Amino acid sequence: MSTFTHLDASGHARMVDVTQKQPTVRAATARGFVRAAASTIAALRDGSVPKGDVLAVARVAGIQAVKRTPELLPLAHVIGVHGASVDLRVDDDGVFIEATCRTADRTGVEMEAITAVTVAALAVLDMVKGIDRTALIESARIVKKTGGRSGDWVRDGEGF
Repeated sequence: MSTFTHLDASGHARMVDVTQKQPTVRAATARGFVRAAASTIAALRDGSVPKGDVLAVARVAGIQAVKRTPELLPLAHVIGVHGASVDLRVDDDGVFIEATCRTADRTGVEMEAITAVTVAALAVLDMVKGIDRTALIESARIVKKTGGRSGDWVRDGEGF
């Protein structure tokens, strides 16, 4: 009936069977940005956000989210994530977030990387909402993946 990989012959959602695929080393990187007011940027830089260390909390939230990805995305496979990093950098306009996940498994870690970025961004919003109602998640995207059947890919303009 369909050539969609996540639909069966009757058009019902299914998790793709990757049993026969050989595990390979794979990685994915995602990036995001949380825009914030100048006063919030100043508070981030001088450590005066009332809720505490925003970047540390967001980093841990992102890493924790990686491990919960299959619970959030119904068709995502449960895979062994063997490495995850979440880096945050305060800029004059907000907070840049980058997450990289690595595995040696049968399917990629793109969803884990983008989940890390989006949950880290949510944590930033949660930590600063009391001082900045205008803060917003402006972007989240997968920017690089390596390994797997489809090979390597880099989003144009991402500077890798």
